Amino acid sequence: MSVKKIIKRFEYWLRHEARYAHKHFITGVKNLWKWFPTIWKDRDWDDYYIWILLEKKLIKQARYISRYSIHLNAKRDVQRMMTCVRLIQRVQGEYYHMEYMDYHKSVYHWDDIEDDPDHKQLRIEELSENFDDYFKKYPLVYKQVIKMDRVVSRKDDKSYIAMNISRENHKRAKSLLFKMLNQHIESWWD
Repeated sequence: MSVKKIIKRFEYWLRHEARYAHKHFITGVKNLWKWFPTIWKDRDWDDYYIWILLEKKLIKQARYISRYSIHLNAKRDVQRMMTCVRLIQRVQGEYYHMEYMDYHKSVYHWDDIEDDPDHKQLRIEELSENFDDYFKKYPLVYKQVIKMDRVVSRKDDKSYIAMNISRENHKRAKSLLFKMLNQHIESWWD
């Protein structure tokens, strides 16, 4: 690189960026302080940590846009971001996977296996179930699940149908989250 180019870049930096250098430095230090606990706990082996990073970033950005709300759709953008945060929390916490369990009570028994004394066999005794209310809560998903090949053979098993509804709801929540991000993330700026 020639000396003239280096001088021109330096002059450009002095005119346009140097006056904000102290602000950028302070913002960088604040970001290090805010993100340190999250990064410290971050691990590379699970999607759980990706959700935490994305959730934290969306919350921070929503607060910033809410506070300064310079652009026209700031309020709507904050609502969308917080909807994404709630979806992240539900996907990360496997809310929909676990929801169907609220509609039945079961007792789990670990029985000895006669041929193999070192292992046990799980036996689930269902005490009560109210899956019909769960099915009424998601009528369209219920119809969709009933048509699935893997469910057709077990149409009489309500717990199996409920479990598949919960799987579909989990997939739908993830799909909605990424659809919202895909459609709106580029407009979330100040």
